[in-house]
Amino acid sequence: MPRRTPRTALDRVRTFRRLPGFLKTASVCVLIAGLVSPITQSAASAATSAAPAATANDYCGGRCSDILPPGENGNATLAQILLNQAFGTQPAHAEDQLGPYAGLATGYKGLSDATINNFFNDASFGVPSDQVASTEKPNGRGDVTIVRDKKTGVPHITGTTRYGTEFGAGYAAAEDRLWLMDVFRHVGRGQLTSFAGGAAANQGLEQQFYRNAPYTEADLQAQIDRAVADNGARGRQALADSDAYLDGINAYIDASDSGRYFPGEYDLTGHKNAITNAGTIDHFKITDLVALASVIGSLFGSGGGGEVNNALSLMAAQDKYGVEQGTKVWESFRERNDPEAVLTVHDGQSFPYGAKPATAKGQAMPDAGSVTQEPLVYDRTGSAATSAAKSASTSAARTDLSSAHRGMSNALVVSGKHTASGHPIAVFGPQTGYFAPQLLMLQEIQGPGISARGASFAGLSMYVELGRGQDYSWSATTSGQDIIDTYAVELCQDDYHYLYHGTCTAMDKVEQKNSWSPTLADGTAAGSYTMRVWRTKYGPVEYRATVGGKKVAYTSLRSSYLHEVDSIIGFQMLNDPGYVKGPQDFQSAAQHINYTFNWFYADSQHTAYYNSGDNPVRADGVDAEFPVWAQPAYEWRNWNPDTNTADYTPPSAHPNSIDQDYYISWNNKQAKDYTTASWGDGSVHRGNLLDDRVKKLVAAGGVTRSQLVQAMASAGVTDLRAEDVLPELLQVIDSSPVTDPAAADAVNKLQAWVGAGAQRTETSAGSKKYANADAIRILDAWWPLLVKAEFQPGLGSDLYNAFTGNLSIDEAPSAGHGPTGSHAGSSFQYGWWSYVDKDIRAVLGQDVQGPLAEKYCGDGNLGSCRDILISSLKQAAGMTAAQVYPGDSLCSAGDQWCADSIVQRTLGGIKHGNISWQNRPTFQQVVEYTSHR
Repeated sequence: MPRRTPRTALDRVRTFRRLPGFLKTASVCVLIAGLVSPITQSAASAATSAAPAATANDYCGGRCSDILPPGENGNATLAQILLNQAFGTQPAHAEDQLGPYAGLATGYKGLSDATINNFFNDASFGVPSDQVASTEKPNGRGDVTIVRDKKTGVPHITGTTRYGTEFGAGYAAAEDRLWLMDVFRHVGRGQLTSFAGGAAANQGLEQQFYRNAPYTEADLQAQIDRAVADNGARGRQALADSDAYLDGINAYIDASDSGRYFPGEYDLTGHKNAITNAGTIDHFKITDLVALASVIGSLFGSGGGGEVNNALSLMAAQDKYGVEQGTKVWESFRERNDPEAVLTVHDGQSFPYGAKPATAKGQAMPDAGSVTQEPLVYDRTGSAATSAAKSASTSAARTDLSSAHRGMSNALVVSGKHTASGHPIAVFGPQTGYFAPQLLMLQEIQGPGISARGASFAGLSMYVELGRGQDYSWSATTSGQDIIDTYAVELCQDDYHYLYHGTCTAMDKVEQKNSWSPTLADGTAAGSYTMRVWRTKYGPVEYRATVGGKKVAYTSLRSSYLHEVDSIIGFQMLNDPGYVKGPQDFQSAAQHINYTFNWFYADSQHTAYYNSGDNPVRADGVDAEFPVWAQPAYEWRNWNPDTNTADYTPPSAHPNSIDQDYYISWNNKQAKDYTTASWGDGSVHRGNLLDDRVKKLVAAGGVTRSQLVQAMASAGVTDLRAEDVLPELLQVIDSSPVTDPAAADAVNKLQAWVGAGAQRTETSAGSKKYANADAIRILDAWWPLLVKAEFQPGLGSDLYNAFTGNLSIDEAPSAGHGPTGSHAGSSFQYGWWSYVDKDIRAVLGQDVQGPLAEKYCGDGNLGSCRDILISSLKQAAGMTAAQVYPGDSLCSAGDQWCADSIVQRTLGGIKHGNISWQNRPTFQQVVEYTSHR
């Protein structure tokens, strides 16, 4: 029977995947030959005239650098995807920033100011004429030029009109991230599976965000209308900029469609046909930008929640110890305002927020055993996809139950008083996870009222969101203060009506129906399901329970709900050289950002810090840690449910500072008396890794850029547990001679590792083997065993499990955690290191400020505690590498380096290799301005 000739590009790819290896080379060459012509035509269409002169002054003096792995180019044609899949070849600039980024893990020790740009890009404005790779007039416009440099392919957009500038920004964004932008506008609407297929990961992703932001198209448009109306001329300018930006995106869609160089993922998912050009790529519209913003705001700028989980653990503590002592135990583990916590604002200023009220009012604690999570998925069909999707849904549900909102960025900023040059130095950036293509993209924008270079989220790059202006730089870390509250709405009539101000009111039902057909891209069977969210005036329903026998629904209300667009004004200001001329202007701009971020600033003379977010003013007596009744007495002050607006704490009440000696941030506590929503802001936090190093540099004086990079990089390869907790554990063990040979051998290895710096680094660059590998394996195995052995006997299983629901015991590099799961890089933010530290110090008889309410290790007896530690250590030391690192789809069991390694998670067709672990921002700047306007 003759072989069927493939009729479509998708058929061609299926046939290619089935061919034996020795035939694939010839097959792919034939296929690519038929597709490569459009790529060549696209490249040839770019003009080659000289780069225009920079339109703005650059005051950085060549001392601004940045990096964003894997690379600027996030689009690939079908031919390029096939070449990557078959041979590992990479499109130009798809991963050229990955190698330098990875190299810092071992290269930082020999770093000098002169070699910084071996590991970073030169972030000066403009492109030298001998470094111009291409010059383009998008859509033939005369009012904007896009120049790309040879080294990184970053777009440098220069416009003579505001419209042309933003048109160019949109065009460049689509050139570099069109597929990713399309993916996330569908994620924001809960439509990813219908767009990209029913893979379990797709279902889990859309479910995660739809629960938090179940918006209708009218909701998305209303956000835009309010933002424009409420912000006068700046609001109108933001709308005009967005419209021009969209025009640029859509112009590129049309050009790539007619030229047949659109991203190959459209072909692989059945939206386009690379051979016949059948199919369409939908134009972007203004509400797509809101959908994108809702995803980013939910991921990185939305602190709080978890009140139901808090209530369950408090009830477990009170059940174990009684109400009075149980509450003390709970509060000691919560560490709302721990006196030993590392602070960003450390000059003694106090910024009270979220404190425990003297007498709590309005609490709506659930009856024991009555809490159930509100189902999200209905009407499911499908075979193979069904079980995987159920698993993804369950995983998403567990994440929603957690009060730990994942934040991963860091900042190190030193005042000019303590630097060698007399100018401030900053090393800072956001950790947005590792993806291929990356969620962020680099760009420079120069035009009327705009002058900036840096990173922006793909699809929201009408302004630079993190980067530099003419004579200043800014960056952010996730702050996590509590802007989300849980309300208990009393049900009436049935399960879908509730009492609102005494009136029985129907809930709003919001649904998103998705269906998908089998595609090669995700490998799933056909299927469909409906996501359903019930909304009240107090936000979406998350749980149901009874309170005092009354049926209630627990809802989640956040101040940024229905307001994701508002922050655009702050970003517009940060890009405006006419607005930001100093630290006070920077703080004013950051005040217009309603996401929960810590913002940092440096110019040639000053440094500054501001904590942003719409912090609601709560009613007197409301404890933000727990659910409260949905009644007027416990609502936010002057709350308007129609617009979800309220009174917010004034800017002066937010942690802020100018010209402190230094600032560090690694998602730690911001300031004295300022309570975040995160558990674990105690005596040991990964922020200590930065604070200890920067404090020493500042004390010595004469800080240089390379020294500050080294401090960041050193902290980024250090095991927090080993540096700050392990010495205390060994002190307990060494309180008597260790006679057991296995235990003694383990202790010797751990002590040697601590003495060598407690780092997880390769023996040499590229070796893929750790120095002190046995010690690392032992601690990775020991930590969960010792925490359980130390705390579970005293707490009891129920309370121990409840507390682990509030805060996981470990976040080692090889653990599956965070929004990207395992291989995520970011580590050691969430764990029981502070609890172990305080408990062990108490057992040793040392001074502990803010101690735990009880002693747990051996009931406080040093000898008994020592026995527990040695017993669990021996058990850990006897575990093989394969047991500690069980392997996954990427790594063989027992491969320690691979288990820790960072993977660029594929969001498209191009794959990149994994790199050695670093606990470090994804996008990062190193800046030292030499002059000021």
